[in-house]
Amino acid sequence: MNGGVGPAASVATRDGRTLAYVEVGDPSGPLVIHNHGGPGSRLEAHLFAETATKHRLHFVCVDRPGMGRSSPQRSRTFAGWADDLVAVADALGHDEFGVTGWSEGGPYALAAAAYIDPSRLRHVSSIAGGSYGAFGDNWAADQLSKADAFGGVLALRFRPGFRLMYAALGVSANRFRGSFYKQVRKALNTYDQQILSRPGVESAFCDECAECFAQSSEGLVRDAELLYRNWAFDVSKIERPVHMWQGTDDRLVAESINEAVADRMPGAVWHRVDGAGHFVAVGSADDVFGIAAEELGA
Repeated sequence: MNGGVGPAASVATRDGRTLAYVEVGDPSGPLVIHNHGGPGSRLEAHLFAETATKHRLHFVCVDRPGMGRSSPQRSRTFAGWADDLVAVADALGHDEFGVTGWSEGGPYALAAAAYIDPSRLRHVSSIAGGSYGAFGDNWAADQLSKADAFGGVLALRFRPGFRLMYAALGVSANRFRGSFYKQVRKALNTYDQQILSRPGVESAFCDECAECFAQSSEGLVRDAELLYRNWAFDVSKIERPVHMWQGTDDRLVAESINEAVADRMPGAVWHRVDGAGHFVAVGSADDVFGIAAEELGA
């Protein structure tokens, strides 16, 4: 197991790529593969290590293509990432597993629910997911912050500008860590700020964000573009249970965005957390992992 930013544990895909990951929790427990946020990386696993251990889960966070230490992938698709998740489970020797996703990772958890056989995928949780393309290109623009809505416009209409925006974010996360953290904290509510003030959370969060840009910002650009464009899968066809977690005071992803997804997804199990912000993934981790452990038979 590798928890630092040195050589990463990895899995090889059929097409010759490498998927880097971090493991925490109980290595003998049921497998949960986590989809990190953006900017984010496999190091996000450390935010959940204590809770994963408590619930006896083998918790694995994987760098998506071009981020952290995972190989770039020219053509990114939701179905292709679902195949990668299965490849990770196979390599780790698990026939059955669960999937979680936070923020930008939420839509990738929903994609897993859409594409992976339910006999293998036994649990799915999307937490404050960036569901910006669920019902069409940048459909939630009027519910986003001005910066995120503008990012969606750039992603769809002016890719060079989108690249420049994320390149600047990478420079900030790596070279001006203090300023980057202050800007993030300023955008959050009191609930989130209190979570960031917990011992070790600030450093773990900043580490995972900086690691996202280990190769360049291009991986994050391709990742985010998928979220803003009309999704290739239809959430209204997902009938298997999918747990949707959302804080009512999320300043980054409005409750109304994921509530609309849950309303149109037959399998949605809606978990509304009063007063919680975007860091509901950390604040409610005990509840999220408790349900995952129950459904996976931990």
